[in-house]
Amino acid sequence: MMARIKITIAYDGRNYAGWQIQPNHMTVQQRLCEALYKITKVESRVIGSGRTDTGVHAQGQVAHFDASDNLQMNIYNWVPAFNTALPLDIRVLKAEEVSDEFHAQFGAKLKTYEYRINISSILSPFLVGRVWNEPRQLDKKIFQEALNIFVGEHDFAAFAANRGLGSEPLSTVREITQVEFIDEGEDIYVRMTGRGFLYKMVRLIIGGCMKVSSGRYYLEDLQQLLDHPEVGGTKSPLCAPADGLTLKSVEYE
Repeated sequence: MMARIKITIAYDGRNYAGWQIQPNHMTVQQRLCEALYKITKVESRVIGSGRTDTGVHAQGQVAHFDASDNLQMNIYNWVPAFNTALPLDIRVLKAEEVSDEFHAQFGAKLKTYEYRINISSILSPFLVGRVWNEPRQLDKKIFQEALNIFVGEHDFAAFAANRGLGSEPLSTVREITQVEFIDEGEDIYVRMTGRGFLYKMVRLIIGGCMKVSSGRYYLEDLQQLLDHPEVGGTKSPLCAPADGLTLKSVEYE
């Protein structure tokens, strides 16, 4: 018999080549699989809700794995067991037993990402690698207007990068259900919730909005990319750096 365990994970992405296991690079998924092997002495796959890219952080990534009932481990012991075996920049926050029908990737209904921008002329050393420091003059009102055009279902082909190796999605249509713009003076937080995100989609949206808000691109041109992504295959004019992006939460039925 096997028990399916759902875990919620936080990590600092700076030391990792993203979530997914890949040759010759250390990833978050690999660290979790290694930790699980230390605990169980059995090779097991930890399946995440989706990929995060190199340098991207998470506060609420969700994953699952199947553990043999022979372990006879109390569900409350999984968190300390994982955190003893993991490096300090990856923490398991919660573990719960779920039904065999639960799937971290295919069952995810909504994901929320947060992007943090800092506009101070001198960036605190404690924020390095955690924010996009962009001290240029920008119009916050226009930034918010630019963000609002993305709410709803659209073809985001112009706001997606190619992964290569034949792994491109069959459709580039996605739905963003909510966007929040939080202004805290020198810190700006953008929270974006959607039913799925393409490769670098959030970063390309943020980069495009930054270009518009700093007067280096027209809002009408950004709207054109969204409404007519097939014209010339043009992409968003800027991809924001990974530093400021955090996967906040994943929601299920």
